[in-house]
Amino acid sequence: MNIAIIGYGKMGREVEQMAISRWHTIVLTIDETNADSFSIEDLKKADVAIEFSTPQSAVNNIYKCFEANVPIVVGTTGWLDKMEEVKQVCRDKNQSLFYASNYSIGVNLFFKLNQYLAKLMNTYTDYNVALEEIHHTHKLDAPSGTAISLANQIIKEIDAKQKWVNEPTENKNELSIISKRIGEVPGTHTVTYNSAVDEISITHFAHNRKGFALGAVLAAEFIKGKKGIFGMANLIEKF
Repeated sequence: MNIAIIGYGKMGREVEQMAISRWHTIVLTIDETNADSFSIEDLKKADVAIEFSTPQSAVNNIYKCFEANVPIVVGTTGWLDKMEEVKQVCRDKNQSLFYASNYSIGVNLFFKLNQYLAKLMNTYTDYNVALEEIHHTHKLDAPSGTAISLANQIIKEIDAKQKWVNEPTENKNELSIISKRIGEVPGTHTVTYNSAVDEISITHFAHNRKGFALGAVLAAEFIKGKKGIFGMANLIEKF
């Protein structure tokens, strides 16, 4: 399969190595040196594009892929205020979009665990729940897309929580997300339920970026030849 990588930074290079190890060919890489000049014709060389750029450029990159009739796998977060608009354009143009806040298979299993634990904890009102996420200092958005996904799962299941805030809070209706940016940490997410008598926490700690890269390449393999809007739930069902 021929793959275009849009966003050829550290994550893009991990994707490249993972794709090559799975016998794919990289036909186009986009970074800051050519981000303003790559064309629809350039994209047409690819069977699928994998996008790990910046929140400011992600939507434009998606639309370029739609115009080129190239399915796109998007790993950039921080642009979700445009998600419904992008989904509608995808449907209208009969294109292909695969989006996940996190492509790690382990994180997506962690999502399932988080949802189940929240359901269990809803009736135990003595516990207050909070989130912490730690990423490398180069990450441009806070909180992380993964933390937002975890928070939204919790809000759906915990009656007392109405919204998340990216700061400590004493408001029982708010779910606190604490974001930290430290060194080269690939990503750590912790959900903690705390009461006066004890504490329950679950954590996903990424050792490196390889798990994210593998998931993105698997998503590219999955979406080739398909039309529509997909996510990791669709990919995991395949297995």
